[in-house]
Amino acid sequence: MRYFAAVAEHGAIRAASRELNVASSAVNRQILWLEESLGVPLFERVGRRLQLSPAGDILLRHVTHVLRDFEQTTSELDALKGLKRGIVRIASVESVATELLSDLAASFGKSYPDIQLRITVTHSDKIARLVTDSDADIGFTFDPPDDDLLAVNYSHPFEIGAVATRDHPLVNRSACAFADCLDYPIILPSKGLSLRTALDRLLAESDKDASVFAEVSTLQMMRRLTARGLGICFQTRIGLKDNLDHSDLQFVPLTDEQLQHNTLSIVTHQQRQLKLAPAMFLAHARQFFADLFNG
Repeated sequence: MRYFAAVAEHGAIRAASRELNVASSAVNRQILWLEESLGVPLFERVGRRLQLSPAGDILLRHVTHVLRDFEQTTSELDALKGLKRGIVRIASVESVATELLSDLAASFGKSYPDIQLRITVTHSDKIARLVTDSDADIGFTFDPPDDDLLAVNYSHPFEIGAVATRDHPLVNRSACAFADCLDYPIILPSKGLSLRTALDRLLAESDKDASVFAEVSTLQMMRRLTARGLGICFQTRIGLKDNLDHSDLQFVPLTDEQLQHNTLSIVTHQQRQLKLAPAMFLAHARQFFADLFNG
């Protein structure tokens, strides 16, 4: 392809061979082979010059794009070889930061020990704003808003459940409805956490009076209050691994359509290209999660 592009540029095999630093016969053989493979003439002789045929014009447009992409790729690979320093600004919801992001950061750090990660843990409603305002390169959140400035680079649904102590009456069920939980004290996430909007909608539709023990802004405190038998809380299994492994809390899937799934998403700014270090972290994160959840 480079031989063809050089001949098209110079209009002569000899001039192209000088640029490529190869024998004229080698260039000529490549052009003849290409024409034979495609079954069409690529050049027409006009006087002493070689001029592109209509088929050659079409091929040159595609070859130009291919060579440009190849040069960009090799440039990025060269940059990657020399990638020593950089900063990745990450915004994450608490549950992801507690369990998944720490493992992801450790995995990334083994390959790129000199890349600095700046991690902000905040509510889901703030993640999108940090990314669209360019205060974070990458966001880890649940059910991000529909925003033209927000690009979703990866998503995976997680089951939502009621979380209670192992001696709670509900944990003997394979699944339950949110309304069943209202027969007992509940612990709600504060407004701004991803589940709160859906829970408020179900509370408004219910004919039962909810006994809300507490509204809490952190999942860790919700779990601690739940572990003390003070109420039922609601979340995905993310961040619950230690509690479930030690059997002090149990997870019961919820059957309500509005609470079927909470979708974990990795988001970036739609209109801004990531610098090399954040781009490498994003690629690493997508592969890490794909291996973890789909492998």
